[in-house]
Amino acid sequence: MAGLANSLGAGAASNSFNQIGDADVLFIFGSNTTEGHPVVSLHVNRAIRNGARIIVGDPRKIELAKHADVWLNLRPGSNIALLNGLVHVILREGLHNREFIESRTEGFEELRESVKAYTPEYVEKIARVPPDSLIKAARIYAGADKAMILYGLGVTEHRTGTENAMAVANLALVCGQFGRPSTGIMALRGQNNVQGASDMGPLPATFPGYQPVSSYGVREKFEKTWGVQLSPEPGLKSVEMLDEAKKGAFKGLFILGEDPAQTDPDLHHVREALGSLEFLVVYDIFPTETTRFAHVILPGATFAEKDGTFTNGERRVQRVRKAIEPLSGMAEWQVICEISTRMGYPMRYSHPSEIMDEIAGLAPIYGGIGYERLEEGGIQWPCPAKDHPGTATLYQEMFSRPGGRARFVALEHKGSGEAPDDRYPYVLITGRRREHYNNGSMTRRVKGIMELFPGELLEINTADAGRLDIKDGETVKVSSRRGMIRVKVKVTDRSQEGNAFLAFHYQDVLTNILTSEHRDPITGTPEYKSCAVRIEKL
Repeated sequence: MAGLANSLGAGAASNSFNQIGDADVLFIFGSNTTEGHPVVSLHVNRAIRNGARIIVGDPRKIELAKHADVWLNLRPGSNIALLNGLVHVILREGLHNREFIESRTEGFEELRESVKAYTPEYVEKIARVPPDSLIKAARIYAGADKAMILYGLGVTEHRTGTENAMAVANLALVCGQFGRPSTGIMALRGQNNVQGASDMGPLPATFPGYQPVSSYGVREKFEKTWGVQLSPEPGLKSVEMLDEAKKGAFKGLFILGEDPAQTDPDLHHVREALGSLEFLVVYDIFPTETTRFAHVILPGATFAEKDGTFTNGERRVQRVRKAIEPLSGMAEWQVICEISTRMGYPMRYSHPSEIMDEIAGLAPIYGGIGYERLEEGGIQWPCPAKDHPGTATLYQEMFSRPGGRARFVALEHKGSGEAPDDRYPYVLITGRRREHYNNGSMTRRVKGIMELFPGELLEINTADAGRLDIKDGETVKVSSRRGMIRVKVKVTDRSQEGNAFLAFHYQDVLTNILTSEHRDPITGTPEYKSCAVRIEKL
């Protein structure tokens, strides 16, 4: 969100899922779409059937690579070099959209100067992508009438994640691929309501609707409605809360529907931090690794036990209607209100629709959305008024940055925070599997799913397995500078030589013991997608 907001004005997908199938070109970058976003992949498959050309940028040979006109099998951590190389080729061959750049952007000359060094040959040294592949991909993307970029956590979960997102925006802007159906950038979210949760103000520097806490006018509006004085100073990011807890400066934490003791990086650090808290409340539907540290556990409500809304990755606000009453006796919003009231701030709502009405009154992008309008389907924000239909395609006339122009950002390759060496010669990439969801606390309870994928597997290349004398199905020890796990091996060509892959869904294989402490300095997003490891035959 930070990267796209800086370049374009809004940290959200610019277009709609149903437009994917009509694109001429799809650039799938850092997203194992068929496994991580299987519903979105149905739209991708429709585009393939309709004759769309596919570019895949991913270190792994994901399923979509077999449909690709070009597979850019880049080295982990080389995203900016690759994207700068694509822009270099487009500018060198005069394939850029001059009219769009002149009328709707700023900062182009700085970008042009910054990418001069990123020749295909130079990019090959950094990213290991053959020059011919880079040139072919650049020509395919720039030659499209309607091209969409779909990117996932392979872009954002790096120490340069925010810059990676801005580099993606540079590529789309230089070709004028915004403001029309089946163009733009689709930033694919990791869970169903990531967009909706983000919209509601959990970022430490914003109120709901991405309104800055530093703005006096914004604070005054919220203070009048809420009846309290609000600080202009940003709070802490979640990873920073844990840092401060470990130092003894952060005393209490309330965690709702999150399992940092399994899913956060550098788990020894996380667990020390959780253990240092004076008071930890965990609110969830099942026991997790994090509930082990809790002083109080509150029983949560599933999607089937709650009324409310989810906002999906295309900015579509959709109703959720409870099928049964909450098994614990109270919905989560009721519990939160009750805790707030007992702590001294009365929070009184009789129904979630009243909360939605308050959201509409305070967040302009939700201004025209209420429950009565959601009965017939979802509405995509921005929807500023009751008679507004919602917005399927952003930036049709202007960008939402000051002045209405998008901004090119000149960027340089930095690489991953941790590089392989003689002691830790392999790069570990982490991700998801189609069969399981996040920490696995739900999906590992489903017998049929566990029959399909009963345990974690370390994916390594055939050549690496041969050098290590490891056979398919053997158990190995995987170590990093932070810890060690044991896991069975799957020998496969999906991983390139020198790379390995693990998911993080299983409590008995805590992958994030291995992952590093490196973070994006702007957002605090951990570098899950690249850390150095050693693999040993037992």
